[in-house]
Amino acid sequence: MNSERLRPHMPTPHRQHRLPLSRCALALFFSVAGLLHFMFPAAYAGIMPPWLPAPLLLVYVSGACELAGGMGLLPVRTRRLAGIGLIALSLAVLPANVQMLLNARAAGDPAWQQALLLARLPLQAALIWWIWTVSRQAGR
Repeated sequence: MNSERLRPHMPTPHRQHRLPLSRCALALFFSVAGLLHFMFPAAYAGIMPPWLPAPLLLVYVSGACELAGGMGLLPVRTRRLAGIGLIALSLAVLPANVQMLLNARAAGDPAWQQALLLARLPLQAALIWWIWTVSRQAGR
């Protein structure tokens, strides 16, 4: 009989070095979102509130911050700072999320699309909680 089967499952060294799935998912989410700002800047500039100056510059700055914050969640050394930055960014982009809803209403978009945009607003709180949780994790 194989003695390996009798031993309780113990983590192997290569498993101890895996990054938690939640952190990887959040890092990927923000990194992809940041890249999309550079790939489709006009779409993001179109949801900037009209009272904000230099919308295209703000699109690039927010995209760079999302990309840096997403990548910053991975190493222990930068995780907390990245979390603080991403929370601040999530609060800073809230006016753009509201503007998306206002644009949809003004354009007469279907009610279900407007409902999704409205539902997105309180989801910012859940996103902020996720960022806070992930950025406070110790270890790899």
